[in-house]
Amino acid sequence: MAFPRRHPGWTEDHEQLRRTVRGFVERELEPNIHAWEEAGEFPRALYRTAGELGLLGLGFPEAYGGTPVDSFSALVMTEELCRAGSGGVIASLMSHGIGLPPIIALGSESLKQRIAPPVLAGEQIMALAITEPSGGSDVANLRATARREGDHYIVDGSKTFITSGMRADWITTAVRTGGPGMQGISLLAIPGDTPGLTRTKLDKMGWWCSDTASLYFDGCEVPVENLIGVEHGGFMGIMVNFNNERMMLAAIALGMARVCYEDALAWARERQTFGKPLVRHQVVRHKLVDMATSIRAVECVLDDLAWRLDRGEVPIAEVCMAKNLATQCVELCAKEAVQILGGAGFIRGVKSERIYRETKVLSIGGGAEEIMKELAARQLGYLQ
Repeated sequence: MAFPRRHPGWTEDHEQLRRTVRGFVERELEPNIHAWEEAGEFPRALYRTAGELGLLGLGFPEAYGGTPVDSFSALVMTEELCRAGSGGVIASLMSHGIGLPPIIALGSESLKQRIAPPVLAGEQIMALAITEPSGGSDVANLRATARREGDHYIVDGSKTFITSGMRADWITTAVRTGGPGMQGISLLAIPGDTPGLTRTKLDKMGWWCSDTASLYFDGCEVPVENLIGVEHGGFMGIMVNFNNERMMLAAIALGMARVCYEDALAWARERQTFGKPLVRHQVVRHKLVDMATSIRAVECVLDDLAWRLDRGEVPIAEVCMAKNLATQCVELCAKEAVQILGGAGFIRGVKSERIYRETKVLSIGGGAEEIMKELAARQLGYLQ
């Protein structure tokens, strides 16, 4: 970038982590990402490679094979993974980042010991199943049910848009165990090989190499010991998880915006038009400044939030606003990058082209832009 990123929270440890993740991206992702995107998947072995490097364990307790880190480390890892220019590989490779936290926070010790170590080692894959065909962020009205019969729950219903849904070994699943509303929701850890569970692959506008699926539960028997936390107490676990997911999505948006900016700047310096480099044209320079301005604003907001999160704050409204700011930033940067690249930006395999197709999922996933605004409005007391 043309300007330094400074904040009291950034240390040399974070720069060392940045170099480690960047090396992983350069060795394992960038040489292969186009082929994986065209194939619609990446090798399962990539999980183990990331696990051996310790990337899957960042932010999780040592007792289960993880490495506790601060919020700045989470930003570093996410933003650096973006350098491959594929949100799909990040979404599936790191799907345990939304599937495993409810188990760590609420699950029994035996459940944690069964699930967390192989997932963090990259030996097993984990997914989170909340969204249903009848509704997305309206979690309180989900319809998938789990009725208790002896020492099992019988699960019926469906989920959709589930990242890592086709090959997940464990699925953290929101189900209705009680009456209507948020008080009747529980979380279950459902094994991927449970009889009665079927899956259908979904084809998408972007995130091509991400495994995304619809799941169908037809009389699935799940042991009571796989209940995450207490019965009817799953709603708050879902809500707390959303805050982390939204920070991650904002960091992905920032990382992708930076990739678009850097690609556009490099092209503008190299490409000759009307006898001079593109960057010599004022209109192109101004586009680059607009991109840099938006990126810098998002950096400052996310750095401030990371600082506050590490000090125990729970800034729900600000996280919602940050997600919207970051996704608007990547939409601007991807659009302008493709415009600056011209015909080259329209060719498959170019990072900016891929990111341009992926921008919308970032402003939809984890709560759509409109929902983020309403959550922020309520947190800020506008209805009081």
